[in-house]
Order: sequence, then structure tokens, then C-alpha cells
Amino acid sequence: MRMTTEHDVKTQIQAEMRAAFPVVEGRLSRFYAMQEYHLGWRNEDLTPATADPGKLIRPQLVLLACAAAGGDPQQALPLAAGIQLLHDFSLIHDDIEDDSAMRRGRRTLWNIWGLAHGINAGDAMFVIAHLAIHRLADTGVPVERVLTILRRFDEIILRICEGQYLDLSFEGDLSITPDDYLAMIGGKTAALIAGAAELGARAAGAPEATVAALSEFGRALGLAFQIEDDILGIWGAPEQTGKPFAADLYRRKVSLPVVHALTHSPDRERLAALYRQSVLDDAAVAEALAILDAAGSRTYCAAMAGEHHQAAFAALAAVQSPTPAAIAARERLRALTQSLIGRQS
Repeated sequence: MRMTTEHDVKTQIQAEMRAAFPVVEGRLSRFYAMQEYHLGWRNEDLTPATADPGKLIRPQLVLLACAAAGGDPQQALPLAAGIQLLHDFSLIHDDIEDDSAMRRGRRTLWNIWGLAHGINAGDAMFVIAHLAIHRLADTGVPVERVLTILRRFDEIILRICEGQYLDLSFEGDLSITPDDYLAMIGGKTAALIAGAAELGARAAGAPEATVAALSEFGRALGLAFQIEDDILGIWGAPEQTGKPFAADLYRRKVSLPVVHALTHSPDRERLAALYRQSVLDDAAVAEALAILDAAGSRTYCAAMAGEHHQAAFAALAAVQSPTPAAIAARERLRALTQSLIGRQS
């Protein structure tokens, strides 16, 4: 890739995201400034800000997959921007649906400006994500290929919505199985990560076998990523995650470790009784942790994440990389995958 450092990549992705926003008259500037606040480009008073954009894993996957498939990642920048804008749109609406007041250490958009503005701003970012992808035609990607990418983009969004439906439906349901949970995160989390890798390959004009291999790579990586998140949500160190210890237990979140214990622990009924309480205090959380530990739920989740990481490596090995640039991109994808194994934040 011509973008040699991670900082360079993030800078170019964010520049392309900014370019997708329209130039507007003064009376509409606040509308778009709200969205820029969510993206970390503005403070709460809407003055300019330079917040850390985070890992930007999904758009980076677009560019690396494009390069690994033999394409020019510079051409795929609008797609990378669209993928990240789509992810951020989903977070705006997630915050509303989850009644979340904080994200990334800042108040959420809807919490500041209200539900109506939050919904409307999220809808607008959904559209801007599509407009970003339309810009692929300006980078030399054939129009027919752009249309194929846009169709798959919408199909991926539908999978994400299906996953969100399952997540909302499962809320408070203590009878779901690990298979149910994996089906949910397969849509809610893994679909977009798989889509980032798949669409990056499509932008390169790769053969279907390569597209399929990179899509499977992304799906496996996405499943592993969410399972690692579930581990961190209970056992992560606060100084590294930025969240309280056992935060997911205090929130009574039915994540994979809890689903496993509810399915396999001899103390499942006691755990269920704890989760039916309106509030879990420190003693209740300590008891829930003891039940999870006795059931081996952390070990189970770590092993499952490991299996999906190995599946990601296997899918990546099936990608044909004939050029030095493509080989280098594949190695960067391998290194990215390796860096996520057992991550601490």
C-alpha cells in the first residue's frame, strides 16, 4: 500500500469521510455539526475538536483487502469512508435504542440534542455513507462495479439490522443458547467486518474465489472480535479498557460468557436469579463472577475466539497474492489478526 503508516491511513480515511459531507448554507450547518460531534470532529459546543478516531479497523480492512486482492487502495478510499460512516450511523441509533448516555467518554448525540435530532442525524449519516461510496466512480472504479458494491452494501446493512433485531429481542432473555448468541453477533458485528473485507476485494475487481475468501476472513475475524469484547466486558482491566471492572455484569448484559454459564453451570438458576434483579450490587457481581469462573466460561470464550481467529488465518491463506504489494497487504492483515488475539482493550 502507498499509505505506509497507520497514522497516514487514518488521516486519509477521515479526509475522505469529510469529503462526503455536503457544503451547506448557514441554517443547516448545525445539523451537520451534530454529526461531526459524534465523529469526534467537534466538541459539545460544536467548536472544532481533534478526538482520537479509534482503531478504524473496518475501513482499514477495506483498504488492506483491496490491496491483498491486487487492487489500488487509493481507489477504495471512498468505500473505506462509507464503511466507517455506516458503522457510525449504526452507533448513533444503537445509543438511542440502548438508552446510552455516554460513548467514547463523551455524551451521546441524542443525549445532548434529544431523540428526534438523534434519529434524524443518524438517518442523514446513513445516506452520507452511500454518497461516499458513489464517489468510487471518481477514483476510476468502473460504474458497473460500483453498482455491485452498492447492492452488496445494502444487503450487508440488512444483515446488521437483522442482528440488531435479534439483540433487542434477546434482551433479558435468559434462555438463549450459545448458537443463538453467535447468530446475533454474526449479523450485528461480524457482517460489517466481513463486508469491509469483501467489498475491498470487489473494489479491486478480484475473482469471486478471492472475494469469498476475504469475506470469510472478515466474518471469522468479526466473530472473534466480538467474543474478545465480551471477555473484556467482564474481566478487562479498567486502566486498559476505560470501563469499570465487570461492567457488563453490573449492566446485566447477556453476553457470551453469561450465556455459556446459563447453559452449562450447575448454578445456572442462581445466576438467572441474580440477573432478574433490577440492580446488581458489588456482592451480587462477585457472586456472578464466581459462578462464571466455576463454569469455565472465560476459558470457553477464549477458546471459541481462538477458533475463529484460526479460521480467519485459514481463509486468508486461500487468498492468491501474486504481486509484492498484495503479499505485503496480506501480511498486514495477518499481523492485524494476530494483534487482536487476547487483546487487552
